[in-house]
Amino acid sequence: MGIRVAVAGASGYAGGELVRLIAGHPELDLVAATAHSQAGAALSAVHPQLAGLDVTLTATDPAALADADLVFLALPHGESAALAARLPDAVRVVDLGADHRLTDPAAWESYYGGPHAGAWTYGLPELPGQRAAIAAAGRVANTGCYAATITLALAPLIAAGAVEADDVVVVAASGTTGAGKAVKPHLLASEVMGDLSTYKTGTHQHVPEIKQATGARSLSFTPMLAPMPRGILATVTARPTGTADPAATLRDAYAGESFVRVLPDGTFPRTAATLGSNACHLQVTVDRDSGRVIVVSALDNLGKGAAGQAVQCANLMLGLPETAGLSAFGVMP
Repeated sequence: MGIRVAVAGASGYAGGELVRLIAGHPELDLVAATAHSQAGAALSAVHPQLAGLDVTLTATDPAALADADLVFLALPHGESAALAARLPDAVRVVDLGADHRLTDPAAWESYYGGPHAGAWTYGLPELPGQRAAIAAAGRVANTGCYAATITLALAPLIAAGAVEADDVVVVAASGTTGAGKAVKPHLLASEVMGDLSTYKTGTHQHVPEIKQATGARSLSFTPMLAPMPRGILATVTARPTGTADPAATLRDAYAGESFVRVLPDGTFPRTAATLGSNACHLQVTVDRDSGRVIVVSALDNLGKGAAGQAVQCANLMLGLPETAGLSAFGVMP
């Protein structure tokens, strides 16, 4: 027997990806996979890509999770805190929801509503100091998918003083799995295919998380829904300070990192190149007309933006190699 792990919310897209990664992990054993409306169903009936895994989804109850060494919570925003509070302190938890990401209660109430559940250790290992903090933590709040894409592009530049923390502008497109698995008319294939649309324009809930993680003071964020199942492509622009070279800053920040790649000059990130991986691809340039720094960032929203990142954090928490069970290489075409 390896290390015992459980997944709450295993019927969703992120939950299914977690189970897939756990099944291929050399040290983790899945001992429970829970769901709400799909409880009692065979896992492979909900996730046909997992055919051959003899797992039945059970009801999401603390008793079904309490025997695990580590629990992944892949639940809708606002549902993780109550369940986590009922788990034994000895059980490590990685929450893929937003409940414990924000340190500012006012920001939570403004963007999510309801009482603030308190902040946990933030689950982005590539940020300075976070790798050690995650390794020492019993409770970790996984990043949001947009937040991971944008933070990896922006945080080193602000920290080094290469760009200004004010007037950051982001336009990013996400695949439909970023909206979850619930049936919604605007996510039907006939509505999404052949179309590109904005949503939550100027009001997206990841804005306070991105500002908290990057040090940005003002952020204009326009998210878009792209006609693809998974992936995020973000363009992050900011005013240069002239005190540090942005390209050198990014390359220095991620030298030796396993999952963040600053691509060769002239090569720009593509969502397809990160599909199925835990990688984030970056490229930086300067706009010829405005002089603004532009960083293009791509990752798989279910990989480095959700399940892959959660497994990366779990590896650190459990004292395992950080790369165990994860790949930096995508599946293409």
